[in-house]
Amino acid sequence: MANAKKKTIKIKQIGSPIRRPAYQEKILIGLGLGKMHRVVEREDSAEVRGAIAKLPHLVQVIEG
Repeated sequence: MANAKKKTIKIKQIGSPIRRPAYQEKILIGLGLGKMHRVVEREDSAEVRGAIAKLPHLVQVIEG
């Protein structure tokens, strides 16, 4: 089971961090985002889901 695939999700940035609180921009950078329409793939964990929940107006889950 050492080579078990971990579940991942794709996250797309749909909103700009301009004129948003600084903590929201830091969360975007922590997810690996920062420019509009960029898509990243992250491990599906509670930490990532929590970050997405704080930015529902800026990010969209594509898969997962």
